[in-house]
Amino acid sequence: MSKRATATDLQNLWTDYKKHNKIESRNELILKYSYLVKRVVSRLIHTNLSNPSLDMEDLLSYGILGLIDAIEKYDPTRNVKFETYATFRIKGAIIDQLRKQDWVPRSLRTKTKQLSEAIHAVEKELGRSASDQEIAQTLGVSVEELRRTMVEVHSFAVVSLEEQLYEVANSLTVSSQYGDPEHAVQVNELKRYLAKAIDELPERERMVISLYYFEELTLKEIGMVLGISESRVSQLHTRALLKLKNKLSRLKNDLLEGELA
Repeated sequence: MSKRATATDLQNLWTDYKKHNKIESRNELILKYSYLVKRVVSRLIHTNLSNPSLDMEDLLSYGILGLIDAIEKYDPTRNVKFETYATFRIKGAIIDQLRKQDWVPRSLRTKTKQLSEAIHAVEKELGRSASDQEIAQTLGVSVEELRRTMVEVHSFAVVSLEEQLYEVANSLTVSSQYGDPEHAVQVNELKRYLAKAIDELPERERMVISLYYFEELTLKEIGMVLGISESRVSQLHTRALLKLKNKLSRLKNDLLEGELA
């Protein structure tokens, strides 16, 4: 955290802002937690280095707006860690702005949709995770062409899954409030559902997801751990993300129908 503060210092800042509406305290909180914005943006930028439409300064600006929103809406009396809540709001603010800009070319959206549908079709038919060979056969392309496409759509797949998670989480907050027993049950069900979906991935895809999201390694670092190229990590990551996105789509439909399970 920039300008490291003790727990007491932070508690005093929260008290000054929430109880006495001191703008100076709010501004200090923004500075203290600005590292969260930089962390979220650096992950997106590193993942999307080949995409010139993602500008770091713009993403930082969107993220700061999300941080400010989080600080204004956060209730310190709730049993929710601010860093977790703020990271969610920061990602949400960035996703909202990217969606408004329609930053993804239509051709890339089409390729991603075709990939996603092919993966879903194979897995529905076989009742297990789809391999590159099976996906390629369904699409009528070579494995080499499929893998090139997976690298090409990787940046969109990363942001798209974040968007899907954000929408599902918002569905929970609309149906119930933080701290309510119903909300706690829904959040636990969501965690269980995601854990099950990740566990059902093939071992190497599961490892990539774990190293990327939980250990926060870069694609290059993951490649070094697994002994494969960064390009191959990108392909495995894309395939895993699209599989998870398909399952989240079904979960979102269940939420809308009130059947989360």
